[in-house]
Amino acid sequence: MIKVLFVCWGNICRSPMAEFILKDMVAKRGISGEFRIESAATSSEECYGGVGNPVYPPARRELIRHGIGIPGNELGLEEKRARQLRRDDYDKWDYIIGMEQLNIGYMNRILGGDPEGKVKLLMDFTDSPEDIADPWYSGDFAGVYAQIERGCSSLLEKVGF
Repeated sequence: MIKVLFVCWGNICRSPMAEFILKDMVAKRGISGEFRIESAATSSEECYGGVGNPVYPPARRELIRHGIGIPGNELGLEEKRARQLRRDDYDKWDYIIGMEQLNIGYMNRILGGDPEGKVKLLMDFTDSPEDIADPWYSGDFAGVYAQIERGCSSLLEKVGF
């Protein structure tokens, strides 16, 4: 089983979009049983009081626009709540994938380093490595979706699917 954890700042926009885009891709290929896919945050600001916030509404709308999170293809979107990355996550995941370079620094601090080389940027799997800008600020959820979709497709190629 290939275990993938996507990480961004708050776990309400980019990383859950990546989680559900990849879940949709593997479901459509009939290989869901080969993967465990989740997402987390470097920050605790969306994860207070023991209950994380749901996926940010504009991110949810963009996923739904692409047929993810609808009846028959729900994939757990409705239940998704933000959670913070923990040090013990390092041993549980094969790939721990950040959305931008800023995430990587925080991820390494939380995880206590990356001795096995599990921490990567999503777009480093593509032929155009770059940060994925936070749509919370830019409002470009469609552009972020397209970028994440490219990254997830390249990730699947990298792991042999």
